[in-house]
Amino acid sequence: MQENETAKFFDTYSDRFDSIYGNENSLLNKVVNCLWRKSMKLRYLKTLEGCTPIDGKTVLDIGCGPGHFSIALAQRGAKKVFGIDFADGMIDLAKERAKQAGVADHCEFRKADFFDHQLLEQFDYSILMGFMDYMANPASVIERIVKITRCKAFFSFPEGGTFLAWQRKIRYRNRCDLFLYSHEQIANLFRDADADDIKIEKISRDFFVTACLERSIRSQAESPTAVLISEGNSRQ
Repeated sequence: MQENETAKFFDTYSDRFDSIYGNENSLLNKVVNCLWRKSMKLRYLKTLEGCTPIDGKTVLDIGCGPGHFSIALAQRGAKKVFGIDFADGMIDLAKERAKQAGVADHCEFRKADFFDHQLLEQFDYSILMGFMDYMANPASVIERIVKITRCKAFFSFPEGGTFLAWQRKIRYRNRCDLFLYSHEQIANLFRDADADDIKIEKISRDFFVTACLERSIRSQAESPTAVLISEGNSRQ
């Protein structure tokens, strides 16, 4: 992945990205939301639902962007949320939004590279939404997440092989590297992960993956990873 290009793109894109979760209810935005942003809303809702219970828990939000997930979880009772992103503009937005929401004491946002930043603690939940899209080495990401997450980790993977995937690939060709996935590719990635069970769900144009890690962290179970498959588009 050409990380500098990705960081530069998201730094300039930060204001527009921040508006995705709060667009005006115009006819144009309704059409745009239906065609392109449905999966973003679905993975947001599913992540908040999956991070239960949240009271007193800690959360790592990788590729946190303007902090939508982090702030929402802090408002729901998370003890600490640590968000990292490699775009300055995203981090600035996240810090400002946390202050406005009154949860700045429970949120820490830092510009950092996931592989280079030293994490000295484990987190109850880890979130990687819209992050795997830009990772040239997804297996390394998954391996590290398994080691630093106590309860559950949530991933989104963009689906390849569709018209919308082709259209997105064209749009990104001069912006930054973009990686798309099939269900089989994702299942193969997680079969080698030291997790208790993996649930892969198709939601709109993304795959939403839940990795349950409690028993792996506790006993480093030797049994093979169970990959659970759900073909339904939940919450659609």
